[in-house]
Amino acid sequence: MLTAAEATALAISLKVALLSILVALPFALALGLALSRLRFPGKSVLEALLNLPLVLPPVVTGYALLQLFGNKGALGAWLAPLGLQFAFHWSGAVLAALVMSFPLLVISIRAGFDGVDRRLEAAAESLGAGPWRRFVSVTLPLSLRSVLAGCVLAFARAFGEFGATISFVGSIPGETRTLSIAIWELLNQPGGEAGLGRLVGVALLVGIAASLLAALLARRSPGAEAAHD
Repeated sequence: MLTAAEATALAISLKVALLSILVALPFALALGLALSRLRFPGKSVLEALLNLPLVLPPVVTGYALLQLFGNKGALGAWLAPLGLQFAFHWSGAVLAALVMSFPLLVISIRAGFDGVDRRLEAAAESLGAGPWRRFVSVTLPLSLRSVLAGCVLAFARAFGEFGATISFVGSIPGETRTLSIAIWELLNQPGGEAGLGRLVGVALLVGIAASLLAALLARRSPGAEAAHD
């Protein structure tokens, strides 16, 4: 059984992870489709920028977010008068989780789009289907499992996010104290072994379940089958 504080940290992590995926998904679909289908100047640079959160220390990403979206940051100073606050607020935890999980989501979605047979899209075009209708009726359904796998992996990454979150929004109980931050605090707290064991167990369950589900979805996706063939 989790204590009230531990349950709150778990609820915040679930909320942050779910919202980050919901916000990121439309942008990830658009970017994944552009990277899969289009050739344009600077494509390699865009791909390199996309992968930055995967290779940079998460604390660096959190510091960059603080410089951009802090109350006195380049963007935060303009957003604050509009009532939009990110630094040291739960919405900032969503933003940090989104940034850190976004590459995994785009990579999986792009792989799904790459696995779609272009001849089916060409056939739909010959029947008069426009770009949007081809995407909705052909491309997206055939790559849906890869999209779902990407959502699951991105959710797991957002759920376990720590470095960028602690740098950007800190640890405020009931506001930004996620499961990962609670685990870190218990590691540094004398007598916190019992709570630490409970929270680590929850994190392991979520991570293992997400990894297994993503693997099953990816293995059965059209893109995976095409690659296997």
